[in-house]
Amino acid sequence: MDVSLFDFDLPEDRIALRPASPRDSARLLVVHADGRLEHAYIRDLPRFLRSGDVLVANDTKVIPARLYGRRAPRPGFDAEGARIEIMLHKRGGLNRYFAFARPARKLIGGDTIQFGADLQAKVITRGEGGEVEVAFDLSGAELDAAIAHAGEMPLPPYIASKRKADVRDDTDYQTTFAAHKGSVAAPTAGLHFTPELLAQLEANGVLRETVTLHVGAGTFLPVSATDTIAHKMHAEWASLDAAAASRIEATRVRGGRIAAVGTTSLRTLESAKTADGQLIAFSGDTDIFITPGYHFQTAEILLTNFHLPRSTLFMLVCAFMGTDVMKAAYAEAIRQNYRFYSYGDACLLLRQHQMS
Repeated sequence: MDVSLFDFDLPEDRIALRPASPRDSARLLVVHADGRLEHAYIRDLPRFLRSGDVLVANDTKVIPARLYGRRAPRPGFDAEGARIEIMLHKRGGLNRYFAFARPARKLIGGDTIQFGADLQAKVITRGEGGEVEVAFDLSGAELDAAIAHAGEMPLPPYIASKRKADVRDDTDYQTTFAAHKGSVAAPTAGLHFTPELLAQLEANGVLRETVTLHVGAGTFLPVSATDTIAHKMHAEWASLDAAAASRIEATRVRGGRIAAVGTTSLRTLESAKTADGQLIAFSGDTDIFITPGYHFQTAEILLTNFHLPRSTLFMLVCAFMGTDVMKAAYAEAIRQNYRFYSYGDACLLLRQHQMS
């Protein structure tokens, strides 16, 4: 499928640099199954969910995954080494991470990078697209603590290029559901929820379950291929436990709808289904790539932020609702000054029942 089909023009000033406050005051563009558009706010979500529906959110927690360091000098090559920035994106073991390095061309296997006074890593391999595998001199909980001390909250490039991360982002860039450390990017649809909104949904009889998908930095990589068939997704670790899978299945049997909070929750659900569409326990890597023509068998409702042109996430929402419908919705959002991307507003996608 031609990647240019998922292109659109977005004015620079539509990119949100800070979230709405309070979180549930963000705007919500509701896209109905027939393509009709309705303007609302996140706090209106209880109007669109009914008793017996189940809200499925991603409970991953963002780690301060951006690290700044200096590569040790190489004898006969340079005297001072080189300044290096790495963005962790997937854990490879107790002391290992896969990461994206800048500038990666200044690294080779065997190089040592010092991050502050207490953390050091050795470059194991350097791959394509700036990806490296590094082994730290600490492991397990000690490594987690050192990264928390030395690292910076990994704001997306389209925000980080306009301002530095600060103390506000330590809380702004975590969702209400955050419980399990491992993401290097927030599952941004979850950023909109407040305890008050969740209490209202619960009072209305809306059930709640969680999955875990540790978002990798690959989520920010542009699709460089001209055809979707040539694009390779970076694998991310995801999990749905057996008890939650059983409860979600029971909800569906009773006639309740599954409402996924964000594309990460939806991708986890779709990774956890059997060939006949039944949800079962799942734990492992997923590189599921969803484009138009995909047959969804889990969620009927998707709450999601507004995504980048030509991104895999925009392709997913086009698969969920139809490319023409989503292009029209995004054009309306731009006309009505909705705020885009991680700290921006959201859309609620209500598809027709097509489950098998």
